[in-house]
Amino acid sequence: MKRFRPSIASTLVVLILLPLLVSLGFWQLGRGEEKRQMLIHYTENQSAPPMSAELLPTTADPAYRRVQLRGSFDAAHSLLLDNSTREGKAGVELIQPFHDQSSGLWLMVNRGWLPWPDRRTPPVFDTPGQPVNLDAWVYISPGATFQLHPDTQSARWPKLVTAIDPAKIWPELNREGFAHELRLEAGPAAYRTDWPVVAMGPEKHLGYAVQWFAMATALVGLYLYLGFNHVRNVRNTKKQEKPHGNGDESSQHI
Repeated sequence: MKRFRPSIASTLVVLILLPLLVSLGFWQLGRGEEKRQMLIHYTENQSAPPMSAELLPTTADPAYRRVQLRGSFDAAHSLLLDNSTREGKAGVELIQPFHDQSSGLWLMVNRGWLPWPDRRTPPVFDTPGQPVNLDAWVYISPGATFQLHPDTQSARWPKLVTAIDPAKIWPELNREGFAHELRLEAGPAAYRTDWPVVAMGPEKHLGYAVQWFAMATALVGLYLYLGFNHVRNVRNTKKQEKPHGNGDESSQHI
């Protein structure tokens, strides 16, 4: 029977890589389950009746809840969320403070995506000057993102940002407002509003998990193959290194 005697180097490689590959696979499975629960949560809250803005601060779970608004935009303090594409085209999302008349609450409303093909000129958009009725829903980021926080004290508006945190922006504007972003539904004041609920669906995470587990399996298979063949390779090497017999030695002296 073949003896399993792997080399020290291959054992060290497996001890380092195998736990990493397996943990990455289970991490992808966990992320996929989080996304699945998120989509279920989105569907449930989107199907609930719309709520008024005055209930938002006291709602325990406002994520994805639909909200009816009436009020006016603050066009003087617009934010342009960068690094947003649609169908391969560069653009930005237009986010503006909105004052709801019924509740007196300030809200950060995302009016949707608009193209920005030429970075040498600012994006073109307009803002309703009169009070408007809006349908929106609450968006809460599933996790912390790297942010270049907007310098709202600067005199130049609109501001180009990579991410927003309304809870930090309101104090800089000397206002009290809702801590999360609201995204408009399609309507007169909205631009393109086809946001994906999640950037990567659960099935993608499952596919990545399968890849990590397949790599772990291949690593174990290679380790076993090398371990069982290591002894044979060592024996063959020793045979090749043995000195020649006496007859050969005498022939070399002649």
